[in-house]
Amino acid sequence: MANFQAFSGIVTMIDDFSIGQNNEAGCYKLLSVDDGYGSSVNFVVAPTTYFVDHVMVAVGDRITGFYDGNAPTPLIYPPQFRAIVIAKDTPYQNVKVDYFNRQLVSSDGMLQLTMSPHTQIVLENGQAFTGNIANRNLIVVYGATTRSIPAQTTPSKIIVMC
Repeated sequence: MANFQAFSGIVTMIDDFSIGQNNEAGCYKLLSVDDGYGSSVNFVVAPTTYFVDHVMVAVGDRITGFYDGNAPTPLIYPPQFRAIVIAKDTPYQNVKVDYFNRQLVSSDGMLQLTMSPHTQIVLENGQAFTGNIANRNLIVVYGATTRSIPAQTTPSKIIVMC
């Protein structure tokens, strides 16, 4: 099971990233992100990295990158992580990437989903998902939450990570 971690900040650089194979030239990108408090991270963006709402990211955009905290990483500074999901920060929209159990509570116990007939549930390729979303890794797009623990929300969109 992935241990999803997040890092938010401003994109300061976007550059091509070589993985050493000629046929992959230009397919991988390196995004440098600075949180404004002295911490920086480089995200390796692969063709399989999911961009929420399929947005185009540019230098100066505020983003949140999600990565697997259990994945091996090189011991360099700034840290370099393989981005699994990138979300461009949007007013009144929150994004959480996590494993949700059968009660639809996130693995950190901080968010519980309440479903609505208006919640759009799709796969990463945009096709409708008709199975059970419990006990899965999900990308949850939501607005307001309750002030309880766990906070409860009715998501506008759920992307199922298969």
